[in-house]
Amino acid sequence: MSAAPSTKPTRPLWRTILIRSLGIVALLVVLAVTAVYAVSESRLRKIYPIAAKDLELPETGASVGRGEHLVHSVASCTLCHGDDLGGTVYADMGPIGIVAGPNLTRGRGGVGQGNVRADWIRAIRYGVRGDGTSLIMMPSEVFTNMSNADLASIVAYLTSLPPVDREMPRSRFKFLGRALLAAGRLDILVAPKTHHSPATENAAPSSAIERGRYLADISGCHGCHGYGLSGGHVAGPPGLPPAANLTPAGLGSWSAQDFERAIRTGRRPDGTAINDFMPWRVYSTMSDDDLSSLWAYLRSVPPKASGNK
Repeated sequence: MSAAPSTKPTRPLWRTILIRSLGIVALLVVLAVTAVYAVSESRLRKIYPIAAKDLELPETGASVGRGEHLVHSVASCTLCHGDDLGGTVYADMGPIGIVAGPNLTRGRGGVGQGNVRADWIRAIRYGVRGDGTSLIMMPSEVFTNMSNADLASIVAYLTSLPPVDREMPRSRFKFLGRALLAAGRLDILVAPKTHHSPATENAAPSSAIERGRYLADISGCHGCHGYGLSGGHVAGPPGLPPAANLTPAGLGSWSAQDFERAIRTGRRPDGTAINDFMPWRVYSTMSDDDLSSLWAYLRSVPPKASGNK
């Protein structure tokens, strides 16, 4: 007796192809996500072997006061860590991630609870955490050649801060941020950008021009306006205007008084406002001597056409 023919319906070929195609796509997505996380995680966890150096901290109130001045008026630390240095969310970049400036004090949630001096030095000068991994968006490439005296004064001030109890979220990347990081399109890790020269550790500027150049370095002026100070494109939010040309060609007939007024008030000589991306409010509390030295340096650089950095 012959077997009865099967009555099970046959799946159309197009449906079989669609199901298999969707399966392949799903597999590729899983592999891509896995690769993104693996590559980004390897970059986030990379160890930068920085020797644990120490500095003799000054005990005088004047040195601690120097550190306070540098933190609040020159190095712009409050932009990322808050006016009380108890931490703040510096940038919420949506699908890319979040960058939070940690609480620097000894209060609850503060890194000052466990930090030893070598940790402060690694973080400020090299952009490296105590475990050797890179910090995120800490401008150590600006501070890397800060003198030992100024660095020690900053550490002395930070370790003297009154405790602030504030738990801050850890800076983190979401998937888009990890994808950009894995592809090398997100230049946000700090340690690879620091290139410290020990020759600068004990350098003491001997003239107003040299002091101005040093201040322009550790305050970040060169970061936006370029080492030639002719300005140009700046990485930042959409619609950000180019950095101004600070050479004699760009400043033109500005006087020292015009420059000081611009920094103190955020207004150019013609009355127009300086974009708030430029942290003039921080620099407005620089000393008269600071601004005088910066002006001497700006007047000493060669004139350059705008936009060449």
